[in-house]
Amino acid sequence: MKLSDAAVRNAKANGKVQKLSDGGGLYLHVTVTGSKLWRMAYRFEGKQKLLSFGAYPAVSLKDARHRRDDAKELLARGIDPGEEKKQAREEKLAKEREERDTFEFVAREWFAKYEPTLSEKHAKKLRRYLENTIFPVIGGKPVTQLEPANFLQLVQPSERLGHHETAHKLMRLCGQVTRYARITGRVKYDVAAGLTEALTPVQTTHFAAVTLPDDIGQLLRDIDAYVGYTSVVYCLKILPYVFTRPSELRLAHWSEFDFKNATWIIPASRMKMRREHVVPLSKQVLVLLNELHAYTGNGKLLFPSVRALTTPISDAAPLAALRRMGYGKETMTLHGFRAMASTRLNELGFRADVIEAQLAHKEPDTVRLAYNRAEYMDERCRLMQAWADYLDGLRNTQQKRSKEEV
Repeated sequence: MKLSDAAVRNAKANGKVQKLSDGGGLYLHVTVTGSKLWRMAYRFEGKQKLLSFGAYPAVSLKDARHRRDDAKELLARGIDPGEEKKQAREEKLAKEREERDTFEFVAREWFAKYEPTLSEKHAKKLRRYLENTIFPVIGGKPVTQLEPANFLQLVQPSERLGHHETAHKLMRLCGQVTRYARITGRVKYDVAAGLTEALTPVQTTHFAAVTLPDDIGQLLRDIDAYVGYTSVVYCLKILPYVFTRPSELRLAHWSEFDFKNATWIIPASRMKMRREHVVPLSKQVLVLLNELHAYTGNGKLLFPSVRALTTPISDAAPLAALRRMGYGKETMTLHGFRAMASTRLNELGFRADVIEAQLAHKEPDTVRLAYNRAEYMDERCRLMQAWADYLDGLRNTQQKRSKEEV
């Protein structure tokens, strides 16, 4: 006997499960709590199966009958309605996932995981590339629909303006996101792989640096003779000895220095590789720091700006001082002090891996990194003192010559 609207509406819980049949396999499943669910029992390829149509009253008796009839049509065509429903649901979820997994969505997910490994400065630069340049062009496109042409079009404005290095950086950044999309199962292939080969090659340029012994000696004497703002003067005096990245020294805090153990520990947040870095301090640097402390030791920063004690000097300040000494951009840069140290230390016979460790260059694996920290520290201390003595020797060589000539 078929069900009526009234029978469905008036069905009540009676303490046990009820199955009220409507014919053709369709029935109303009434739970012990009174919930009413539409079900259809059927057989497919000799197996008894069950299909769910939803709950009453969201699905009415009329709707349930339509769904039963649709299922019977599929059965008549040799199609399992349960599998058909499952496939339709999976396709719907896949479409929703595709619409959700836009380039911007995946990029932000990747960046959230990658950001902790970056310095604050580098993270800001990548975020700016993503939000200002990349997202406005391809951010809204599902990653499954992106083609190589989309990425090439993205970097075309930079290419046309001759900003080839920027074009390469944008393409590499896109490649990191598409690789992440492949690894996380969003796409089968990395469509941005190898696309930098389609861009105008970038000619590698190195930071200008003074590396010849006589020239280094002259540079050090010029720095000693320079008269200017205290923070700038001491920044330039200390940088050749410690050869850190300019910003790592410029932003230094007094709290990072351990005078008793003659070490400077740069926190990971300020390091390019997002890893704490130890700089052994030579006797010469300790002298300079003690002199500087008399000027800026009451504040937090080693090199406060002239405008405010809580703000560090800018990169432009020591660089401008170099220019006023007569060192153009083709001759010497602030970063050039690192190249100076790397070149001379290698030529002086110090072990390359110890030099690399002190330069805080990226290590190939964590095992070697741990070994460097534990085993190389004594050697790095000796290197830094030997380097300071070497610089003093170069500084004093010309002075001795001048006295002899007189």
